[in-house]
Amino acid sequence: MGRTQVDFSEQLSRWSGDSRVTVRRAGVPDANGRCVVYWMQRAQRGIENHAVDLAVKIANLLGLPLVVYFAGISNFPHANLRHYVFLNQGLVDVEADLAARNISFVMRRAPHESHERLLADVHAAFLIGDENPMREPERWRKDLASRIKIPFWTVDTDVVVPSKLMEKAQYGAYTIRPRLYRLLPEYLHPYENLHAEHEWKRPRGFHADSVHEDMTQGWKDLDRSVGPVEAWKGGTHAGLKRLKLFTESLLQDYDGQRNRPETDGTSGMSPYLHFGHVGPITIALAVEAAVKANSKLRVTRDSYFNELIVWRELAINFVRYTPKYDSPECADAWAKATIAEHARDERQPLYTLDQLENARTYDDLWNAGQVQMVRYGWMHNYMRMYWAKKILEWTPNVATAMKYAIYLNDKYFLDGRDPNGYAGVAWAILGKFDRAWGERPVFGKIRYMSGGSTGKKFNSKKYIELMGLLPQQGSLP
Repeated sequence: MGRTQVDFSEQLSRWSGDSRVTVRRAGVPDANGRCVVYWMQRAQRGIENHAVDLAVKIANLLGLPLVVYFAGISNFPHANLRHYVFLNQGLVDVEADLAARNISFVMRRAPHESHERLLADVHAAFLIGDENPMREPERWRKDLASRIKIPFWTVDTDVVVPSKLMEKAQYGAYTIRPRLYRLLPEYLHPYENLHAEHEWKRPRGFHADSVHEDMTQGWKDLDRSVGPVEAWKGGTHAGLKRLKLFTESLLQDYDGQRNRPETDGTSGMSPYLHFGHVGPITIALAVEAAVKANSKLRVTRDSYFNELIVWRELAINFVRYTPKYDSPECADAWAKATIAEHARDERQPLYTLDQLENARTYDDLWNAGQVQMVRYGWMHNYMRMYWAKKILEWTPNVATAMKYAIYLNDKYFLDGRDPNGYAGVAWAILGKFDRAWGERPVFGKIRYMSGGSTGKKFNSKKYIELMGLLPQQGSLP
C-alpha cells in the first residue's frame, strides 16, 4: 500500500469517528469506482446538509465526482398524492442547489428506482446515506448494507445533537433537555457547504427521470384521494422564505402568539423539517442571528428552542429506541395500569372513523381542527393535543384511538408519518412524557383537556370561523 492510500485510510478513519456518522458497511473504497454516491432519502436538500458535506469531502479526497441519488418509490408507507407533490416540488430545489456546488443529481422513480442498479450504473466507489429513525426506513438501510460490497456510511443530519449520543430512551423533556443543551455549543455551528472538485460525466444511455415532471405519473396504486394544498409549497427555497418571515416578523411575538391557533404565530417549519427541505440547525442559527440583532428576543428564542430542539429531538429519541412507537404497548407502566382500570368505562358518544374523518362531531372546535387538517395539511400544535385527546374520549378503547389518530395524522398532515406526530399522539392518548393526573372516567390518570377550558385560552370562535364552520370574518395566511 502506497503512502497516498495510507493517507486516504487515515482520513476516512477520522471521519468515520464523527458522532453524526454510522458505519453501516466498513471497508475500503472500490479502487475501480468512478464516483461517490450519496443516497438522499430523509434530508431532501442540496445545501446545509451534513451528509452532502461529508460525501463531498470523500469524493474530493478520492479525486472522484459526487452523484446524489434520490429513489422515487411509489409505495412509501402511508404516503399519498399530497405528500408526493410537496416532495416533488422540493426535488427541483435539490437539483438546482447541488448544481451550484458542482454536484450531479439523479432521480429515478418507480419502477426504475433500484439502489443496486444505480450503484452499478455509475460504478460507485463509496456510498453515503442519511439517517431516518423510523422503523421501515431503518430496515431499508440495514438491508442495503447487507447486500452491497462498497463502504456505506449514514449521517445524522436532521437533528442538532447526534441521536446516538442519547444512548437510551429518555423519559421526558426534563431528562433530555439538560443533555441536549450541554452539547449545543459543540454542534450548533454553520454547515460547510463544500464544492465538489470533479464534475460527473453522465454515461451514454444512462437513465434518469426529470424532477420537473410529475414523479407519480403511471403509479396505479398510489392513493390520489388526498390532493395537494395550495397553502404550502415544498422545497428548500420556500422553506427558507418562510423562515425569513418567522425570524424577521413573527419571532418577536412568538411567546404571546404560539398558543393561539386563530393566528399565524408559529414558525410553520414542520413540513419542511419533515421532508428535510430545511434542517434544524439552519433554523436555530437563523433564530440566533435574530437574537444577536435584538437581545430582547432571548426569552422567545428559549421558548422556541424548547420546541425545535428539546421536544423534536425527544420525539426522534422516542422513535429510535421504542420499536412499537405507534402502539399502546409503548405506554409507561403507570399509564398501562390506568388504561386497564378504565378499559370498560362508558364512552359517550362514540364516533366512527368516517364521522371523525369528515368532521361530523358535536364539537365545533374539534371539527375545525379536523377541517384544518384535511383542507390545509396542517394543524396548530395546541389543537393537535386537543384533537387527539377527544379521539381517546370518543372511541371504544385506547387501541382504536391510537389507530384512528395515526391513520388521520399520516393521511392528511404534510408533516405526518414523522417522529413528532407519533410522539404527539402517544403524549395525548397514552400520557407518554407526561405525569399522572387526577383520576377521571375514560382517561384515568392521563391528562384531560375539555372543550370548554381549551376554547377559553384563545379566540376559538374566530378559529372556527376561519375553518368555514361559522360565517367567516377573516383568513389565516
